[in-house]
Amino acid sequence: MAKQYDVAVIGAGAAGMMCAAVAAQRGKRVVLLDHATRLAEKIRISGGGRCNFTNLNAGPANFLSQNPHFCRSALSRYTPQDFLGLVKKYRIAYHEKHKGQLFCDDSSEQIIGMLRAECAAGDVAWRMPCKVGGIEKTATGFRIEAEGGDIDCASVVVATGGLSIPKIGATDLGYRIARQFDLQVVEPRPGLVPLTFDGPSWEAFAPLAGIALEVEVSTGDPRAKGKARDQRGHFREDLLFTHRGLSGPAILQISSYWQPGTPIVLDLLPDMDVAEELISSKNTVKKQLGNVLAQWLPARLAEGRLRANGFAPDARLADLADARLRVLGDAINRWGITPTGSEGYRKAEVTLGGVDTRELSQQSMMANKVPGLYFIGETVDVTGWLGGYNFQWAWASGYAAGQSV
Repeated sequence: MAKQYDVAVIGAGAAGMMCAAVAAQRGKRVVLLDHATRLAEKIRISGGGRCNFTNLNAGPANFLSQNPHFCRSALSRYTPQDFLGLVKKYRIAYHEKHKGQLFCDDSSEQIIGMLRAECAAGDVAWRMPCKVGGIEKTATGFRIEAEGGDIDCASVVVATGGLSIPKIGATDLGYRIARQFDLQVVEPRPGLVPLTFDGPSWEAFAPLAGIALEVEVSTGDPRAKGKARDQRGHFREDLLFTHRGLSGPAILQISSYWQPGTPIVLDLLPDMDVAEELISSKNTVKKQLGNVLAQWLPARLAEGRLRANGFAPDARLADLADARLRVLGDAINRWGITPTGSEGYRKAEVTLGGVDTRELSQQSMMANKVPGLYFIGETVDVTGWLGGYNFQWAWASGYAAGQSV
């Protein structure tokens, strides 16, 4: 005989545990299933083991989706302050790192323990590790084929995450379930991921590996309007040169907006108009060009930018024409460079795309044409910026579904 529940939540990560806890504390009989042997590994490894659990500034503008307004309802009904109230209830010490990013003082294990305790408060049943073989619609709801015995339930919540970081168990189960019920899926791709360049095109820059500096980075047409405007990116963050390409928060942020075959634009000195500074200094500065730039940029990077644009580092600033100095200024303030790819899902922090939001109710997260079937968290085509935004979407979407099931 199949076990009977009101709600089965598939996926015991951030969104899944939040949803299970909320539904169970409303009096629903809830079972939480996960194929992993270790609970909430993505929470555990996040934020260097301290879990960047939310961002005080989280709002719809910090999320990407083919329907950018979809996330507005859930985010407004469960805010960063709501989650912070839960953190304070459990007396978890935290701090703001920068730009609204909140981290545990101690360990991400505290967030996992808090969510588990919230599930226990509602008497959530657990099946873990437990593989799901399939789901079918029944006259009264759904039947889930699962290890340890089938499950009958009125509602199913799919919280299985995306494809990022396969070594900790990421799968495409959520997308397969959506397609089984004829729901559209926006093609997934890696997000918040380092960008790479092919060997020959990066050969001159490989010696810069290890250099880090704050930059402005952008991609997309700056003149774009409407929907295209939402797909532009512009960030001011730290950039890191690697042996294979570019990384650091600036690149992770822009990677979610970057489209293959298009350039990203780097401003290596965002507080300075380099051309104007060089031109105005010509008559007072008697230094070599390389020495002048090395006052503002790491020496290796300064030399690399000079040589890449046909300038000798030992050329005297005073000897160069204004037009040439404007070329150099552009090479530093508006360096356009086209990645050939990314480090893929193995290094991606999130998965872009997922279940098309046009298939779901923005109030409840339920599939419009399959009553009782819900999708939440990273499985859905809603992706946040780096810095705690994706966890806030997990809490908010999990709460919305937990209140509705």
